[in-house]
Amino acid sequence: MKFLITGIAGFVGSTLARNLLESTENAEISGIDNFVRPGSELNRPVLKAQGVHLYHGDIRNASDLETLPAVDVVIDAAASPSVLAGLDGRTSSRQLVEHNLGGTLNLLEFCKARRAGFILLSTSRVYSMEPLKSIHYEVHQKAFQPRPDQTFPVGLSPSGVGENFSSQAPISLYGSTKLASEQLAIEYGAAFDFPVWVNRCGVLAGAGQFGRADQGIFSYWIHSYIRQEPLRYIGFEGKGHQVRDCLHPRDLVSLIRAQIAGPAGVGRIFNASGGTNNAMSLLQLSDWCGARFPHHPISEEPTSRTFDIPWMVLDHAAATHQLGWHPESTLETILHEIADHAADNPHWLEISASA
Repeated sequence: MKFLITGIAGFVGSTLARNLLESTENAEISGIDNFVRPGSELNRPVLKAQGVHLYHGDIRNASDLETLPAVDVVIDAAASPSVLAGLDGRTSSRQLVEHNLGGTLNLLEFCKARRAGFILLSTSRVYSMEPLKSIHYEVHQKAFQPRPDQTFPVGLSPSGVGENFSSQAPISLYGSTKLASEQLAIEYGAAFDFPVWVNRCGVLAGAGQFGRADQGIFSYWIHSYIRQEPLRYIGFEGKGHQVRDCLHPRDLVSLIRAQIAGPAGVGRIFNASGGTNNAMSLLQLSDWCGARFPHHPISEEPTSRTFDIPWMVLDHAAATHQLGWHPESTLETILHEIADHAADNPHWLEISASA
């Protein structure tokens, strides 16, 4: 089977390429990347050694896709992946839309012309913030958890956010570009008869992830803790009780394989997450770091920002029930993998963090 992976020099794209080659018989991987992200050049020789066909290009430019080879499936792992994108001064709001939505349009036209399937890696940030902020939480073992003695909105339970949870705005500029990309992809697939799948990912984490707090908080926190770099608990009284779940991107490969081989009638939108078993708070993460490395004090910033939410755990029950998928990498495994990488690469934050 022939795959095209966009953003292939990034952490997620390169991890998918490596694991698809290892797990899929006769897999042939091509990839496109603009190599603008600090650290991405480090993956170029590794990918070439693995036999990946690399193309230097930008999915925002339709002409950059014209010389790409015919493939069976396109996996879109290229995006501006931060909820602060378009607001933080690193990218403009127009650049965000051009990349996340305009790039999707160009890829869908590619799939239409080449009769290829399309897999969009989306995000938990397509879900509405206000309902998540408005429910009642309690602190249990240093982490927020929804109080069970309340009426939950549709699609929300103590097990996490389901695919039928509200996606009503506001969800952030970033979230809106991904939600629009999802809808556009499904419409293209229906109109032009090619398969489309959407995987809404929780926080993706693992060794070699680039060093940005707004894109990979588990990796960033561990690297910064070890190096005694400044860290802050922001919002929610500055106590670090806010919770996220994490997933290693290698675990997406079994989901992608199941989707491609799946029977007709299987859903097209799935949460791909670590779920409650792979969730923890920042305070718990600091405690984990403190048990392994010299203690590092964390400062407190009580004031919450616009897009801060206290608890985001995705429920992957639909993928489990319909496709037999579940994450294989435990939280402990992921954290140790990141910590080992941090110990072996003392300058990783400087190499991979954007200015």
